[in-house]
Amino acid sequence: MTATAVRADTAPAAQVKRRRRSLGWVAVVPLLAFVAVAFGVPAWAIVDGAFTGPGGYTLGNLTASLNGAYLTALLGSVKLSAVAAGLSVLFGLPLAQAVVTSPHRALREAVLTASGVLANFGGVPLAFAFVATLGNAGVLTRRFGLTDQGWDLYSFWGLVIVYLYFLIPLMVLTITPALEGLRVQWREAAQNNGATGVQYWRHVALPVLAPSLLGGLVLLFGTAFAAYATAAAIVGSSIPLITLQIADALSGNVLVGQENVALALSLDMVLIAGLVMAVYLPLQRRSARWLA
Repeated sequence: MTATAVRADTAPAAQVKRRRRSLGWVAVVPLLAFVAVAFGVPAWAIVDGAFTGPGGYTLGNLTASLNGAYLTALLGSVKLSAVAAGLSVLFGLPLAQAVVTSPHRALREAVLTASGVLANFGGVPLAFAFVATLGNAGVLTRRFGLTDQGWDLYSFWGLVIVYLYFLIPLMVLTITPALEGLRVQWREAAQNNGATGVQYWRHVALPVLAPSLLGGLVLLFGTAFAAYATAAAIVGSSIPLITLQIADALSGNVLVGQENVALALSLDMVLIAGLVMAVYLPLQRRSARWLA
């Protein structure tokens, strides 16, 4: 076959490939338009308002958002999110491992289904459930005399307990695929070389799971960091959190005319969320290379 004939055969195939690629871009245009309207317009409004002051564009709003009570609220949210996320990883990993290794398929499906429901159960209903159960006049509080033992739902650690209710199930859902990706051959090879269960987890399983664990930690941190309704319904303004400060600034509960400061606080949250995602995505790609 001559070179001319080869080029004649490959030309139609190349044209079909280019046509499919162009049609693919056409199919993506509605999605890009939706993202631009649904996310781009609010993002631009936040950025524009954060840099807008009485006399025009200014950095005063951002400066105010990183000082005084606003900075305290930002650090409080970071602390609460970090503690709740760390405890959720600590408790969620063994729970997910027990589910993965369970010989009872019905139990596994029930736990995963419940985790899917509980991971999305938050807001005012969750707050009401905890107030009725562990509040100052809650059922368990009165039955076991928890108030006399120092228990206080409307505190930092009380709010951490509430956050664990939906963060631990989210961790189970996040880490279960990674646990399922651990090869049985790895454990068998470790046992054949005389390794104990603890040594297997220390030298094989945990190093492989480390990117997934860190990715789950980052994801849980972002979820707790953005939570608002649950904290607002339980603690109000008694615990400084950035989401509560944004609500107060927008509604004028503390000071009037702080709407642009609230937008600056929102921009701070967006930047922190962007940093969180910048850490999360590379970790997910790294873990996928081992567990795919």
